[in-house]
Amino acid sequence: MEGKYYTVVECQKVQQPRLAAFMRATIKNLENGATQQINFKPNENFPDVEVSKRYFKFSYADGNLYYFTEEETWETECVPDHMAKDALKFDNEQEPIIYTFEYIDGKLARIIPPTFVVLKVIETEPSVAGDTARNALKNAKLESGLSVKVQMFINNGDRVKIDTRTGDYVERVK
Repeated sequence: MEGKYYTVVECQKVQQPRLAAFMRATIKNLENGATQQINFKPNENFPDVEVSKRYFKFSYADGNLYYFTEEETWETECVPDHMAKDALKFDNEQEPIIYTFEYIDGKLARIIPPTFVVLKVIETEPSVAGDTARNALKNAKLESGLSVKVQMFINNGDRVKIDTRTGDYVERVK
């Protein structure tokens, strides 16, 4: 749209009485990450783009550059920090995760972590008797440096599943 690439974050069809229906969408600019809400007419068209995906593991960081390696070909992809930082907040050194690199017309558009990751809790407050009666949450720092709200029974050393789309705690993992 207008020479820039966007992804749809959320959309809904809006039908008002005696007016033409339209689509209300929240879109995200893939270059700078800015989101905006926009209305589309049903007959609006956009040019087709070629979308391809490749799968990489994080290798190392060198200043403001992050290097990822494709497992099959051992090809290395160098990525600036503004593209990699959000995805890397879920990475851990014990179990490297595989990232999906999405290319639009041959250009890297975004790095997508897996939907769920398992991380170890390295720091959290101890549970206090009586706090578990209500659905209380407490802060926990994870091995990747991410801070999340977890349930009161989670302790240091526990492994928890995190939803990378929202950054929220899902459940404790054995």
